[in-house]
Amino acid sequence: MKIILVTLAVCAAAAFASAHDAPAHYKFDYGVHDPHTHDVKSQWEHRDGHDVKGAYTLKEADGTIRLVEYTAGPHSGFNAVVKRIGHAHHPAHYGHHKGGHGGDSYVGPTHWGFQH
Repeated sequence: MKIILVTLAVCAAAAFASAHDAPAHYKFDYGVHDPHTHDVKSQWEHRDGHDVKGAYTLKEADGTIRLVEYTAGPHSGFNAVVKRIGHAHHPAHYGHHKGGHGGDSYVGPTHWGFQH
């Protein structure tokens, strides 16, 4: 009985080792476009063995799109190229500010704000 258990354990370990050493391959992509939160982004990535290639986009608050294209591998390391697409749009200003006073704050004190 012990020989059978040892044989099964060795076979299971060998099967795990061969699956673990196999080159990884995957592909994925996704995107988000939420008009309520203005969250607009996407990403894709492919892995073939030890080499990874991918890109992601993100809509910035100023209206531009950040595009990051990247590659990674055991010999080249991680490399990314960041591009900014479009022209920045600044938010409209409402009203006039007098005397350098800011707006009202609605944030309460934090638990670490009043240490004695």
